[in-house]
Amino acid sequence: MTLAELARLLGGELCGDGGVRVCRVSPLPEAGPEALSFAVDDRYFPAARASRACALVVPQRIPDLDRPQIVVKNPCLALAQALRIFSPEPEIEPGISPLASVSDSAVLGLGVKIHPFVYIGEGAKIGARSEIYPHCYLGPGTEIGEDCRIYSRVSIREGTRMGSRVIVQDGAVIGSDGFGYAREGEEYRKIPQVGIVEIEDEVEIGANVTVDRATLGRTLIRKGTKIDNLVQVAHNVEVGKNTIIVAQVAIGGSCRIGDGAVLAGQVAVADHVEIGAGAQVGGQSGVLRDVPPGAKVSGTYAMPLSDWLRVQAILPRLPAMWKEMREIREKLSRNEKSGRVCSPNRPKKIRSKKKPSRGRKT
Repeated sequence: MTLAELARLLGGELCGDGGVRVCRVSPLPEAGPEALSFAVDDRYFPAARASRACALVVPQRIPDLDRPQIVVKNPCLALAQALRIFSPEPEIEPGISPLASVSDSAVLGLGVKIHPFVYIGEGAKIGARSEIYPHCYLGPGTEIGEDCRIYSRVSIREGTRMGSRVIVQDGAVIGSDGFGYAREGEEYRKIPQVGIVEIEDEVEIGANVTVDRATLGRTLIRKGTKIDNLVQVAHNVEVGKNTIIVAQVAIGGSCRIGDGAVLAGQVAVADHVEIGAGAQVGGQSGVLRDVPPGAKVSGTYAMPLSDWLRVQAILPRLPAMWKEMREIREKLSRNEKSGRVCSPNRPKKIRSKKKPSRGRKT
Protein backbone atom coordinates (compact mmCIF):
# COMPACT_ATOMS: atom_id res chain seq x y z
CA MET A 1 0.00 0.00 0.00
CA THR A 2 1.25 3.47 -0.81
CA LEU A 3 1.60 6.10 1.89
CA ALA A 4 -0.97 8.26 0.13
CA GLU A 5 -3.55 5.45 0.33
CA LEU A 6 -2.66 4.75 3.95
CA ALA A 7 -2.88 8.41 4.96
CA ARG A 8 -6.37 8.57 3.48
CA LEU A 9 -7.48 5.46 5.39
CA LEU A 10 -6.01 6.76 8.65
CA GLY A 11 -7.46 10.24 8.15
CA GLY A 12 -4.02 11.85 8.51
CA GLU A 13 -2.04 14.59 6.79
CA LEU A 14 0.79 13.28 4.60
CA CYS A 15 4.10 15.14 4.72
CA GLY A 16 6.47 13.76 2.09
CA ASP A 17 6.43 11.33 -0.82
CA GLY A 18 3.04 9.62 -1.04
CA GLY A 19 4.35 7.04 -3.50
CA VAL A 20 6.45 5.22 -0.89
CA ARG A 21 5.16 1.65 -0.50
CA VAL A 22 4.53 0.13 2.93
CA CYS A 23 4.39 -3.63 3.54
CA ARG A 24 4.08 -3.95 7.30
CA VAL A 25 3.89 -2.19 10.67
CA SER A 26 6.90 -2.57 12.99
CA PRO A 27 8.17 -1.08 16.28
CA LEU A 28 10.73 1.70 15.95
CA PRO A 29 13.88 -0.30 16.82
CA GLU A 30 12.97 -3.19 14.50
CA ALA A 31 11.48 -1.34 11.53
CA GLY A 32 13.12 -1.93 8.16
CA PRO A 33 13.00 0.07 4.91
CA GLU A 34 9.53 -1.25 3.96
CA ALA A 35 7.93 -0.82 7.38
CA LEU A 36 5.72 1.86 8.85
CA SER A 37 6.32 2.76 12.49
CA PHE A 38 4.73 4.99 15.13
CA ALA A 39 5.94 7.72 17.47
CA VAL A 40 2.89 8.24 19.66
CA ASP A 41 4.34 11.28 21.49
CA ASP A 42 7.52 13.39 21.68
CA ARG A 43 9.24 10.91 24.01
CA TYR A 44 9.71 8.65 20.99
CA PHE A 45 11.03 11.32 18.61
CA PRO A 46 14.74 10.47 19.21
CA ALA A 47 14.00 6.80 18.49
CA ALA A 48 12.06 7.85 15.40
CA ARG A 49 15.09 9.74 14.07
CA ALA A 50 17.26 6.67 14.63
CA SER A 51 14.75 4.20 13.17
CA ARG A 52 15.13 2.69 9.68
CA ALA A 53 11.37 2.81 9.02
CA CYS A 54 10.39 4.13 5.59
CA ALA A 55 7.72 6.38 7.13
CA LEU A 56 6.28 7.32 10.51
CA VAL A 57 2.92 8.16 12.01
CA VAL A 58 3.27 11.06 14.44
CA PRO A 59 1.04 13.43 16.46
CA GLN A 60 2.97 16.43 15.09
CA ARG A 61 5.53 16.85 12.38
CA ILE A 62 9.16 16.18 13.34
CA PRO A 63 10.99 19.05 11.55
CA ASP A 64 14.40 17.43 11.09
CA LEU A 65 13.17 13.98 10.00
CA ASP A 66 14.27 13.05 6.47
CA ARG A 67 11.41 10.58 5.83
CA PRO A 68 7.71 10.92 5.06
CA GLN A 69 5.35 11.39 7.98
CA ILE A 70 1.62 10.96 8.48
CA VAL A 71 0.35 13.43 11.07
CA VAL A 72 -2.75 12.26 12.98
CA LYS A 73 -4.61 13.51 16.05
CA ASN A 74 -4.60 10.14 17.82
CA PRO A 75 -1.56 7.96 16.97
CA CYS A 76 -2.73 5.07 19.17
CA LEU A 77 -6.03 4.89 17.33
CA ALA A 78 -4.18 5.14 14.01
CA LEU A 79 -1.96 2.24 15.12
CA ALA A 80 -5.03 0.11 15.78
CA GLN A 81 -6.41 0.96 12.34
CA ALA A 82 -3.09 0.23 10.61
CA LEU A 83 -2.76 -3.14 12.34
CA ARG A 84 -6.23 -4.11 11.15
CA ILE A 85 -5.19 -3.18 7.61
CA PHE A 86 -1.86 -5.04 7.55
CA SER A 87 -2.75 -7.91 9.92
CA PRO A 88 -6.44 -8.66 9.34
CA GLU A 89 -8.12 -11.41 11.33
CA PRO A 90 -8.55 -14.62 9.33
CA GLU A 91 -12.04 -15.28 8.10
CA ILE A 92 -13.97 -17.94 9.95
CA GLU A 93 -14.63 -21.18 8.11
CA PRO A 94 -17.99 -22.23 9.57
CA GLY A 95 -18.51 -25.74 10.79
CA ILE A 96 -18.81 -28.03 13.78
CA SER A 97 -15.96 -30.41 14.49
CA PRO A 98 -17.00 -34.07 14.80
CA LEU A 99 -14.86 -34.12 17.96
CA ALA A 100 -17.10 -31.51 19.62
CA SER A 101 -19.99 -32.48 21.89
CA VAL A 102 -23.04 -30.37 21.06
CA SER A 103 -26.43 -30.96 22.64
CA ASP A 104 -29.29 -31.66 20.27
CA SER A 105 -31.26 -28.87 21.95
CA ALA A 106 -28.53 -26.25 21.42
CA VAL A 107 -29.23 -23.53 18.84
CA LEU A 108 -26.33 -22.42 16.63
CA GLY A 109 -26.50 -19.35 14.37
CA LEU A 110 -25.30 -19.08 10.79
CA GLY A 111 -21.56 -19.18 10.24
CA VAL A 112 -20.67 -20.49 13.70
CA LYS A 113 -17.32 -22.26 14.11
CA ILE A 114 -17.03 -24.96 16.80
CA HIS A 115 -13.54 -26.40 17.28
CA PRO A 116 -12.65 -29.90 18.55
CA PHE A 117 -13.26 -30.91 22.17
CA VAL A 118 -15.84 -28.21 22.83
CA TYR A 119 -18.82 -29.09 25.05
CA ILE A 120 -22.11 -27.24 24.51
CA GLY A 121 -24.88 -28.04 26.98
CA GLU A 122 -28.64 -28.36 26.70
CA GLY A 123 -30.54 -25.32 25.49
CA ALA A 124 -27.42 -23.24 24.83
CA LYS A 125 -27.61 -20.56 22.13
CA ILE A 126 -24.70 -19.27 20.04
CA GLY A 127 -25.13 -16.27 17.73
CA ALA A 128 -24.08 -15.98 14.09
CA ARG A 129 -20.38 -16.00 13.18
CA SER A 130 -19.18 -16.68 16.72
CA GLU A 131 -16.18 -18.96 17.20
CA ILE A 132 -15.62 -21.36 20.08
CA TYR A 133 -12.03 -22.61 20.39
CA PRO A 134 -10.91 -26.07 21.62
CA HIS A 135 -11.54 -27.33 25.16
CA CYS A 136 -14.26 -24.80 25.99
CA TYR A 137 -17.26 -25.63 28.19
CA LEU A 138 -20.62 -23.92 27.65
CA GLY A 139 -23.10 -25.03 30.29
CA PRO A 140 -26.83 -25.58 29.91
CA GLY A 141 -28.83 -22.50 29.04
CA THR A 142 -25.84 -20.30 28.19
CA GLU A 143 -26.41 -17.59 25.57
CA ILE A 144 -23.58 -16.23 23.39
CA GLY A 145 -24.25 -13.33 21.01
CA GLU A 146 -23.04 -12.72 17.47
CA ASP A 147 -19.39 -12.32 16.39
CA CYS A 148 -17.97 -13.50 19.71
CA ARG A 149 -14.57 -15.14 20.21
CA ILE A 150 -14.30 -17.63 23.05
CA TYR A 151 -10.70 -18.84 23.21
CA SER A 152 -9.36 -22.16 24.51
CA ARG A 153 -10.12 -23.60 27.95
CA VAL A 154 -12.81 -21.06 28.79
CA SER A 155 -15.57 -22.28 31.09
CA ILE A 156 -18.93 -20.54 30.80
CA ARG A 157 -21.29 -21.89 33.42
CA GLU A 158 -25.01 -22.49 33.18
CA GLY A 159 -27.35 -19.59 32.56
CA THR A 160 -24.67 -17.05 31.59
CA ARG A 161 -25.81 -14.44 29.05
CA MET A 162 -23.30 -12.80 26.78
CA GLY A 163 -23.87 -10.05 24.21
CA SER A 164 -22.37 -9.59 20.76
CA ARG A 165 -18.72 -8.95 19.81
CA VAL A 166 -17.47 -10.20 23.16
CA ILE A 167 -13.94 -11.60 23.45
CA VAL A 168 -13.01 -14.02 26.23
CA GLN A 169 -9.32 -14.93 26.41
CA ASP A 170 -7.87 -18.32 27.35
CA GLY A 171 -8.59 -19.88 30.71
CA ALA A 172 -11.30 -17.49 31.91
CA VAL A 173 -14.11 -18.83 34.10
CA ILE A 174 -17.47 -17.12 33.79
CA GLY A 175 -20.31 -17.98 36.16
CA SER A 176 -18.53 -20.00 38.84
CA ASP A 177 -20.09 -19.98 42.31
CA GLY A 178 -19.69 -16.85 44.35
CA PHE A 179 -17.88 -17.03 47.69
CA GLY A 180 -20.82 -17.12 50.08
CA TYR A 181 -21.05 -18.96 53.41
CA ALA A 182 -23.11 -18.74 56.59
CA ARG A 183 -21.48 -19.59 59.90
CA GLU A 184 -23.08 -22.15 62.18
CA GLY A 185 -21.12 -22.58 65.35
CA GLU A 186 -17.56 -23.35 64.31
CA GLU A 187 -18.54 -24.48 60.81
CA TYR A 188 -19.45 -22.71 57.56
CA ARG A 189 -22.51 -23.63 55.51
CA LYS A 190 -22.47 -22.91 51.79
CA ILE A 191 -25.03 -20.39 50.54
CA PRO A 192 -26.36 -21.65 47.19
CA GLN A 193 -25.43 -19.33 44.35
CA VAL A 194 -28.50 -19.39 42.12
CA GLY A 195 -28.03 -16.16 40.14
CA ILE A 196 -26.37 -15.65 36.75
CA VAL A 197 -23.71 -13.59 34.99
CA GLU A 198 -24.71 -11.13 32.29
CA ILE A 199 -22.12 -9.57 29.96
CA GLU A 200 -23.17 -6.88 27.50
CA ASP A 201 -21.84 -6.12 24.00
CA GLU A 202 -18.18 -5.37 23.14
CA VAL A 203 -16.73 -6.49 26.44
CA GLU A 204 -13.27 -8.07 26.48
CA ILE A 205 -12.27 -10.42 29.29
CA GLY A 206 -8.59 -11.31 29.72
CA ALA A 207 -6.88 -14.63 30.35
CA ASN A 208 -7.64 -16.45 33.63
CA VAL A 209 -10.25 -13.95 34.75
CA THR A 210 -13.00 -15.21 37.06
CA VAL A 211 -16.47 -13.67 37.12
CA ASP A 212 -18.69 -15.23 39.79
CA ARG A 213 -22.39 -15.81 39.40
CA ALA A 214 -24.71 -13.86 41.67
CA THR A 215 -26.11 -15.29 44.87
CA LEU A 216 -29.47 -13.96 43.69
CA GLY A 217 -30.11 -11.85 40.61
CA ARG A 218 -27.10 -11.18 38.38
CA THR A 219 -23.45 -10.18 38.21
CA LEU A 220 -23.36 -7.56 35.45
CA ILE A 221 -20.60 -6.25 33.20
CA ARG A 222 -21.88 -3.47 30.97
CA LYS A 223 -21.09 -2.58 27.38
CA GLY A 224 -17.54 -1.76 26.27
CA THR A 225 -15.72 -2.68 29.48
CA LYS A 226 -12.20 -4.12 29.13
CA ILE A 227 -10.84 -6.49 31.79
CA ASP A 228 -7.16 -7.45 31.88
CA ASN A 229 -5.73 -10.84 32.92
CA LEU A 230 -6.05 -12.42 36.37
CA VAL A 231 -8.94 -10.30 37.63
CA GLN A 232 -11.50 -11.49 40.20
CA VAL A 233 -15.07 -10.16 39.94
CA ALA A 234 -17.16 -11.43 42.84
CA HIS A 235 -20.87 -12.21 43.05
CA ASN A 236 -23.47 -9.50 42.42
CA VAL A 237 -20.88 -6.95 41.25
CA GLU A 238 -22.05 -4.41 38.69
CA VAL A 239 -19.39 -2.91 36.40
CA GLY A 240 -20.42 0.14 34.35
CA LYS A 241 -19.89 0.94 30.68
CA ASN A 242 -16.42 1.46 29.17
CA THR A 243 -14.62 0.69 32.42
CA ILE A 244 -10.95 -0.35 32.49
CA ILE A 245 -9.90 -3.00 35.02
CA VAL A 246 -6.18 -3.79 34.92
CA ALA A 247 -4.45 -7.06 35.87
CA GLN A 248 -4.79 -8.67 39.32
CA VAL A 249 -7.65 -6.48 40.51
CA ALA A 250 -9.97 -8.13 43.06
CA ILE A 251 -13.50 -6.76 43.42
CA GLY A 252 -15.51 -7.86 46.44
CA GLY A 253 -19.13 -8.93 46.39
CA SER A 254 -21.98 -6.51 45.60
CA CYS A 255 -19.68 -3.64 44.57
CA ARG A 256 -20.78 -1.02 42.04
CA ILE A 257 -18.20 0.35 39.59
CA GLY A 258 -19.39 3.41 37.63
CA ASP A 259 -19.14 4.11 33.91
CA GLY A 260 -15.66 4.98 32.65
CA ALA A 261 -13.87 4.19 35.91
CA VAL A 262 -10.26 2.96 35.87
CA LEU A 263 -8.89 0.43 38.38
CA ALA A 264 -5.12 0.07 38.02
CA GLY A 265 -3.14 -3.10 38.69
CA GLN A 266 -3.59 -5.04 41.97
CA VAL A 267 -6.35 -2.83 43.32
CA ALA A 268 -8.44 -4.56 46.00
CA VAL A 269 -12.01 -3.38 46.53
CA ALA A 270 -13.85 -4.43 49.69
CA ASP A 271 -17.39 -5.75 49.38
CA HIS A 272 -20.38 -3.41 49.06
CA VAL A 273 -18.19 -0.45 47.96
CA GLU A 274 -19.34 1.96 45.25
CA ILE A 275 -16.78 3.56 42.93
CA GLY A 276 -18.27 6.50 41.06
CA ALA A 277 -18.30 7.14 37.32
CA GLY A 278 -14.96 8.34 35.94
CA ALA A 279 -13.08 7.64 39.16
CA GLN A 280 -9.46 6.48 38.98
CA VAL A 281 -7.88 4.15 41.55
CA GLY A 282 -4.07 3.91 41.59
CA GLY A 283 -2.18 0.61 41.53
CA GLN A 284 -2.09 -1.57 44.67
CA SER A 285 -4.69 0.56 46.40
CA GLY A 286 -7.03 -0.90 48.99
CA VAL A 287 -10.50 0.61 48.59
CA LEU A 288 -12.53 0.20 51.79
CA ARG A 289 -15.09 2.95 51.36
CA ASP A 290 -17.02 4.62 48.55
CA VAL A 291 -15.12 6.69 45.97
CA PRO A 292 -16.96 9.76 44.58
CA PRO A 293 -17.45 10.17 40.82
CA GLY A 294 -14.39 11.60 39.08
CA ALA A 295 -12.14 11.23 42.14
CA LYS A 296 -8.52 10.06 41.94
CA VAL A 297 -7.43 7.91 44.88
CA SER A 298 -4.41 5.78 45.72
CA GLY A 299 -2.58 4.06 48.54
CA THR A 300 -2.55 1.15 50.98
CA TYR A 301 -0.50 -0.04 53.97
CA ALA A 302 -0.83 -3.14 56.18
CA MET A 303 -0.38 -2.64 59.94
CA PRO A 304 -1.96 -3.72 63.24
CA LEU A 305 -5.66 -2.97 63.09
CA SER A 306 -5.70 -0.60 66.07
CA ASP A 307 -2.84 1.45 64.60
CA TRP A 308 -4.46 1.42 61.17
CA LEU A 309 -7.73 2.76 62.58
CA ARG A 310 -5.91 5.64 64.28
CA VAL A 311 -3.97 6.41 61.10
CA GLN A 312 -7.15 6.41 59.06
CA ALA A 313 -8.71 8.88 61.49
CA ILE A 314 -5.68 11.19 61.21
CA LEU A 315 -5.06 10.96 57.48
CA PRO A 316 -7.86 13.27 56.29
CA ARG A 317 -6.56 15.95 58.71
CA LEU A 318 -2.90 15.69 57.70
CA PRO A 319 -2.93 18.54 55.12
CA ALA A 320 -4.44 20.96 57.65
CA MET A 321 -2.11 19.74 60.39
CA TRP A 322 0.93 20.16 58.13
CA LYS A 323 -0.14 23.68 57.23
CA GLU A 324 -0.60 24.53 60.89
CA MET A 325 2.80 23.08 61.78
CA ARG A 326 4.50 25.14 59.08
CA GLU A 327 2.85 28.29 60.37
CA ILE A 328 4.02 27.49 63.92
CA ARG A 329 7.58 26.87 62.73
CA GLU A 330 7.64 30.12 60.79
CA LYS A 331 6.31 32.00 63.81
CA LEU A 332 8.93 30.44 66.10
CA SER A 333 11.65 31.31 63.61
CA ARG A 334 10.55 34.94 63.48
CA ASN A 335 10.39 35.15 67.29
CA GLU A 336 13.83 33.61 67.63
CA LYS A 337 15.34 36.14 65.27
CA SER A 338 13.75 38.96 67.23
CA GLY A 339 15.17 37.56 70.47
CA ARG A 340 11.83 36.77 72.03
CA VAL A 341 12.29 33.01 71.97
CA CYS A 342 15.34 31.02 72.98
CA SER A 343 16.79 28.70 70.36
CA PRO A 344 17.15 25.10 71.60
CA ASN A 345 20.75 25.14 70.32
CA ARG A 346 21.77 28.32 72.14
CA PRO A 347 22.07 28.88 75.90
CA LYS A 348 19.57 31.23 77.33
CA LYS A 349 20.83 34.65 78.31
CA ILE A 350 20.06 35.53 81.89
CA ARG A 351 19.30 39.18 82.27
CA SER A 352 20.10 40.68 85.67
CA LYS A 353 17.38 42.67 87.24
CA LYS A 354 18.42 46.11 88.52
CA LYS A 355 17.47 46.70 92.08
CA PRO A 356 15.91 50.10 92.72
CA SER A 357 18.20 52.50 94.57
CA ARG A 358 17.28 53.26 98.18
CA GLY A 359 18.14 56.91 98.64
CA ARG A 360 17.70 58.78 101.91
CA LYS A 361 14.60 60.73 102.38
CA THR A 362 15.07 64.40 102.38
